[in-house]
Parts: sequence; C-alpha cells; structure tokens
Amino acid sequence: MSRSESRTARLLREMRVSFVLALPLVLSQVSSMGMNIVDTVLAGRHGPVTLAAVGVGSAIWSVVILVSIGVLMAVPPTVSQLNGAGRRAEIGPVFRQALWLALALGVALVFVVRAGALSLGPMGITPEARPEAVAFLRAISWGAPGLALFFCLRNLSEGVAWTVPSMVFGGLGLALLVPLGYALMFGAGLGAAGLGYAVAIVLWCQAAAMATYLGRSRRFADLALFARFEGPRWPPIRALLRLGLPMGVSVFMEGSLFVATALLIGTLGTTQMAAHQIAILMASLCFMVPLGMAMATTVRVGHAVGAGDLSAVRWAAGAGYALAMLAQTASALLLVTGAAWLAALFTTDPAVIALASLLMAYAAVFQYPDGLQALSAGALRGLKDTRVPMVITVLAYWGVGLPLGAWLGLAREQGAPGLWTGLIFGLSVAASLLAWRFWRLVRRPLPAVSVT
Repeated sequence: MSRSESRTARLLREMRVSFVLALPLVLSQVSSMGMNIVDTVLAGRHGPVTLAAVGVGSAIWSVVILVSIGVLMAVPPTVSQLNGAGRRAEIGPVFRQALWLALALGVALVFVVRAGALSLGPMGITPEARPEAVAFLRAISWGAPGLALFFCLRNLSEGVAWTVPSMVFGGLGLALLVPLGYALMFGAGLGAAGLGYAVAIVLWCQAAAMATYLGRSRRFADLALFARFEGPRWPPIRALLRLGLPMGVSVFMEGSLFVATALLIGTLGTTQMAAHQIAILMASLCFMVPLGMAMATTVRVGHAVGAGDLSAVRWAAGAGYALAMLAQTASALLLVTGAAWLAALFTTDPAVIALASLLMAYAAVFQYPDGLQALSAGALRGLKDTRVPMVITVLAYWGVGLPLGAWLGLAREQGAPGLWTGLIFGLSVAASLLAWRFWRLVRRPLPAVSVT
C-alpha cells in the first residue's frame, strides 16, 4: 500500500471513530435545539407578536445556555485527559466539585435572565412584543439551575467517551416539551409564559433523570460519583474556573454576536424580527452538527493528550475537520434549496417567508467558517488551551462582526441582511485564527496532565 493510500485509510478509520462518538452528541444537540424550534412553532401558531416576543426572549435565554455550556466545558477535557492517563480514581472528586460549580452558576443565571427581562425597554424592543417577552423570560428563568446541572452531568458522561445518554435524555426532553408546551400555552392560556414554564420543567426533569442514570449505571460504578457527600472545595473549583471561564467567554462572544444581532433586528419591527428568528433557528439547527463533532473532538484530543500521543491528537482533529466540512456542505445545500419551504413551516406571512428565505441564503454562506471555528475551538479545548482562543473570539466577534453588521444594517439601512453580513465576516475571522492556533500548538510537545 502506498503512503498516500495508507494516510487515506488512516483518515477514514479516524473519521469512523469520530463519527460513532459524535453521532449521539449531534442528536443530543439537535434535541436541545429542537426545544427552541418547538417554542417557535407554537409561538408562530399563537400569532406574529408572540413569535417576535419569543424570538427576543430566546435570544436573551441563549446567553444562559452559552454561559452554562462554556464554563462547564471544563469538565470534558479534564475528565478525558484523566481517563486517557489511566487516572480514573481522580474523576469522581473532580466531578463532585463540578456539581457545586454548576449549581452556583445556575442560581446566578436566574437573576441574569430576570435582569435581561427588565432591560427590554432600554434596548428599544418594539412595545407590542415586550410584555410577552418579559413573561417568557421570567418563567424560563426557573430552569437555569436545572440546565447547568444537566450540562455538568452530561459532560461527565461525554468525558469518558460515553455519549449515548446525552442523546437519549435530550430526545426524551424534547418529547416531553411538545405536549407540555402546548398544554401550558394554549390549554392553560398562559401564552409565551407557558412556553417558558414548560422549558424550565423539562430541564429539571432531564437533570434528575441523568443523575439517576449516572448513579445506577454499572459503566460508572468504579468512578463512585455519588459515593459520598463532599462540600465545595476551592482549589478544584478554581482549577475548573481557570479552564472554564475563558471557554465561557469564548462561547459567549460567539453567541452574544448572534444575540446582539437579534436584539438590533428587534428594533426594526416584527416582520424583520420574525424572519430573523426563523432563519437563525434553521442556521442554529445546522450548527448542531459541527458542534456535536467539535465536542467529540474535544474528548478524542483530550484522551490522546492524557495518553501522551501527539500523533493521535493530530489525527483526531483531522478527522473532525473532515467530517465537519462534509456536514457543512450538506447544510449549505439545504439552506439554499429549501429556504422557502422551511420558512413556510413556521408562518404563513408572505413578507416574513420572503425575508427569512433571503437570510437563509446568507446562512448558507457562513456554514463553512462556522464549522471550521467550531472544530478548531473543540480541538483547542481538548488541549486545555483556552485563553488565546478567548482573545481571538473577542476580536473576531465584537471587534469585526458586530461593528460591521451594525454599520451595514443600521447606519447603511440594509436591515437584517446587513447585520447578517457582519455575522459572516466575524465567523470567518474566528475560523482562520482558531485553526491557525491549533495547528501551531500541535507542533510542540504535549503538556503534562493536571487537574490543578
């Protein structure tokens, strides 16, 4: 076999391994995104004002999701590196401290969401959508601690390369939300608030179910995850924060670019806001695929780092990049060819459908940079490299993407399409710099595995 054929065979084998690990994560992310889609579909059936209100509320709620995901992303690389190094006995104590961190984070985010509800007026959100958006945010805020705890529990399982529970409990949560959201919104007559309460209840149910599974599964028995009670201890929590806070900032910088864009579009009227909500939901749903692959890449890279195998680090990342680019090609084709049909699933308003279809064409353009930056960030997390990526994301999203989008969309009066142009440029800068950072680092010897 020639050298090129050997490398091709190795790449295909690595892609198969990554695909098997990533598929449940992708489906789990799709289930999570499905909650937003359910909310949007139900809100759209309730009326355009409710749809716009839920769009604004979902934008602020997404900050909670982003912060929770980002900070608690410290768990998978920490666990995977310990697992790769054969130090499984150290996983349980780290996990118990991560639970304390998740609980504190979730409680703090309750107040963040409620503060966001009070700021809708100063943000300039259209008055007709404001009351329903406030009601939605106040209701969904009660789910923030459940969300953070579920992410922590799920990340533990993913860190030891067992991703099926994420898929199962994500799917069950989505299945529960559909009837519960309908019952509280229409049956109980709570409108947007009913959707918020439904999501909060589902998140707590997911956390409880995942904790029960981890405590009873033989797969995790040797980790003794809940064998004893431990109070919070600052040194391990500090280590998790040292790793997780830069990740949280990085994820927040990307997500807040989309949030800020949504809030700016919210000042342009209900038609543009409703169209943006539909288009961004479809783009976000497509993003769940490279995000799940990035999460699998984090685990695979972290395990290789723990084992001290630099070659395996490179191959794991290369397989992730290849899979992500294939997925993004499919997503771009879907968004271009099916835009009008997809928009019609959410609304019958011709003006909203036309604008949403146009915005989906913009989304097709940023599929490749979005997939590239996601994979690069995931690979860097596996190396526990978080501070420089944080700086890169601040520069790309808030130094380039948002200012450019605001100038085009508002100053140049291009509206939502101008703001989406800013998204394309911000993601492209981040993708280029993060990819450069990863491949530069893997030319060096691997760092020692540490949890302090």
